[in-house]
Amino acid sequence: MRIGVYLAHPRPGSFNGALFDAVVDELRGLGADVRAHDLYAEGFDPALAAAETETVADGGPSVDDLVQAHRAEVAELDALVFVHPNWWGMPPAMLAGWVQRVLVPGVAYKLGTADGEPAGLLKAGRALVLNTSDTPAERERDEFGDPLQRIWSACVLPYVGAVDVRRTVFRTVTGSGEAQRAAWLREARELAAALLDPPAA
Repeated sequence: MRIGVYLAHPRPGSFNGALFDAVVDELRGLGADVRAHDLYAEGFDPALAAAETETVADGGPSVDDLVQAHRAEVAELDALVFVHPNWWGMPPAMLAGWVQRVLVPGVAYKLGTADGEPAGLLKAGRALVLNTSDTPAERERDEFGDPLQRIWSACVLPYVGAVDVRRTVFRTVTGSGEAQRAAWLREARELAAALLDPPAA
């Protein structure tokens, strides 16, 4: 399987970085063809250009070589993994910009009319989202409605063809001890490995 793993955290040595490293190591150890991307380290530019705001017609190739390379690669992947913190109920701007610049019409979906139903174009029917958070689960659910769940499982991934969307939140990270973090890293490896399981009959 060809699997894209994307990290969106600006600080070297973050726990998000440790999750990313664990996932990449586990998948490669199991024989997957892993395309690992630390978006901050790569210098990905998340700022959407005016020419890239088309939502229906194919916009054509990007003038940004890195964006174009990501578009070409994502079209060939079998699964996607995103690792990022929960910031204000949103992914970091870096990852939001990646979605807006890479998952474009003609690459990730096809839309006949602005109010029509999209046809997902990605081969990646399976996706895993790993989030870190300092918000307790009950508060996230009861006060905020878990906006990241809606973003990934309703607004983004099914739109581009990922019908099997899995998400796990590791919380609360600030103040967590070494043993807890080690357990979370083991869990991340297990979740990554499960991406290689054959589809249920």
